Amino acid sequence: MRAQTVRSGRATLATRAEDLRELMDDPDCAPDRLRRTLERFTLVNRLIAAWGTVYRERVRPALAAAPGPARLLDIGCGGGDVLRRLVARARADGFDVSGMGIDPDDRSVAVARAANPVRGVEYRLTDSTRLADSGERFDVVVSSHVMHHLTPADLRTVLEDSGRLATRLALHSDIARSRLAYAAYAVGITPLAPGSFLRTDGLRSIRRSWTPAELAELMPDGWRVERPAPFRLIAVQDLTT
Repeated sequence: MRAQTVRSGRATLATRAEDLRELMDDPDCAPDRLRRTLERFTLVNRLIAAWGTVYRERVRPALAAAPGPARLLDIGCGGGDVLRRLVARARADGFDVSGMGIDPDDRSVAVARAANPVRGVEYRLTDSTRLADSGERFDVVVSSHVMHHLTPADLRTVLEDSGRLATRLALHSDIARSRLAYAAYAVGITPLAPGSFLRTDGLRSIRRSWTPAELAELMPDGWRVERPAPFRLIAVQDLTT
């Protein structure tokens, strides 16, 4: 699929801009700007990613069904804020849970490890295929804002890996591409963007993201697409049903 065209200086979101590259994916990008971007995701994800809703409706019931101590995996964890939040929330609800974040980018893993530690949370420099091949298993497998970085073939690989890694629930959260999401983010992110890639890459992320209908066409058997909040979508495989 070819990149979207730009007409009259404005991006068209009619089709997914798969060929558009985000600045933070460049191995030679400015390290300070990348670090600030990853660190500020803590606030950005709280504001826009609807993980509170996803936790209540999806993650917490899966943890409640675990027969003993539960394990949670975050694929492509970036700075690790989503994993830390989910583990802290689960413990506040009385669950005995530990977490692992994995990322193939050593710069992201370094930022995650430098953040305020959460007991029982670790970060590894690896990817989902290597981890699945090693025989690791987790009650819940998640990712946040990973799917739009992937080609359809790579997405299928991550979904298949998730099915091998998860025993109860696999769930991948991302943006739902729309003009309104693009316009709202362009305005709302401005105060947080200076010195980071948040604005440029966030807008490119939206252009690279799927619509729910597009994503549904790529889902393997046993997976479905849901809308937990405006501008959001999740790919879900519930292994307990």
